[in-house]
This record gives sequence, structure tokens and C-alpha cells, in this order.
Amino acid sequence: MYLALEIGNVDLNPIFKGVVSTILYFLVGMTVLLIGFYMVDLLTPGKLRELVFIDRRPNAVVVACAMYVALTTVIVSAIVNSYSQLGQGLVGVGVYGLMGVVLLAIALLTVHVLIPGNFHEHVDDPALHPGSFAVAAMLLAVGGVTAAAVS
Repeated sequence: MYLALEIGNVDLNPIFKGVVSTILYFLVGMTVLLIGFYMVDLLTPGKLRELVFIDRRPNAVVVACAMYVALTTVIVSAIVNSYSQLGQGLVGVGVYGLMGVVLLAIALLTVHVLIPGNFHEHVDDPALHPGSFAVAAMLLAVGGVTAAAVS
């Protein structure tokens, strides 16, 4: 019995294009996430990195994590639904990602107005506050709706 294995020709061009596309989408996505980080930092008390990593404020962690998950959901949806041409897709991801940053900022500003007490004091509180989970759920909902709208 004779068994033969035919491998055929290997075309690395589509793989190379995929690697380049992945790197470029990563760079656009990270840029949007960094802009989102600074937006959250601007809308929360103090320096967000210090609140999360040095002061270990649990409410800041909950709100920041929800914001990043919501924004990432928008970015992922924009990438999945991006245009077939790479350049157009990258621009679309950037535009929709920044739109997500703006809409989540509006949601966070709405929280400032609607919740009783001072939002900044809630975020800076060293004790975990149940309200931070309500804010997180609202941010995740806005991120989910925005992501669905992108598709």
C-alpha cells in the first residue's frame, strides 16, 4: 500500500497581510483604549492609576474596569464589522471607537448628575460601595448597546 501526502503550494501573502492587519487594528484599538483611559481619568477624582494601583480604591477599580470592558466591546464589534478594505476598516474602528468613548463619557457625566451625593466621593471611598456596581452595569449596558449599533 502506498500513501502519499500532498502539501501543495504555500502562499504566505495572505498570512503576511493578516499579520499586518492584526498589528494595525491592535494599534488603533490601543489608541482608542488610551483615549478612553484618559477620559475616565478626567471624569473621576484624582489620578486613576493612583486610585487603582496605589490607593487600591475598590470603587475606582469597578468603574474603570466596566468602562474598559464596555469600550473594548465597542472596539471588538467595530473590528468584526469593519470594511473589507484595510484602510477603510481602520478608519471605521477609530471613528466608532472614539464614538464609544464619547458616548461612555456622556453616560459617566449622566451618573454625576443623577446619583445622590458626590460621585467623586463615591469613587474615592476606601470602602466598596454598592453604587459602583450600579454605575458599572450602566456603563456595560451603554457599551453593549453602542457595540450592537456598530454592527
